[in-house]
Amino acid sequence: MKFRAEITVMPLRALLDPQGKAISASMINLDLPEITNVRVGKHITLDVEAEDQAAADEKVETACKQLLANPIMEYYEYTVRPA
Repeated sequence: MKFRAEITVMPLRALLDPQGKAISASMINLDLPEITNVRVGKHITLDVEAEDQAAADEKVETACKQLLANPIMEYYEYTVRPA
């Protein structure tokens, strides 16, 4: 079966996000001071061939842990659905 994974990788909440800080500061220049605490991350989509939902979840979890996210600086969330 083919599955589609949607993965979001974000900086850990306890860490400074320089890109997010820069964007937050720029909101004032756009006359949008009510937009604050911007955090910048990555959104990844991928297709997975697997026997079932559990196997697809396991493959995505492995990819996140070993390649897509740095657990020292980032956390991730994902959903896996039939394609």
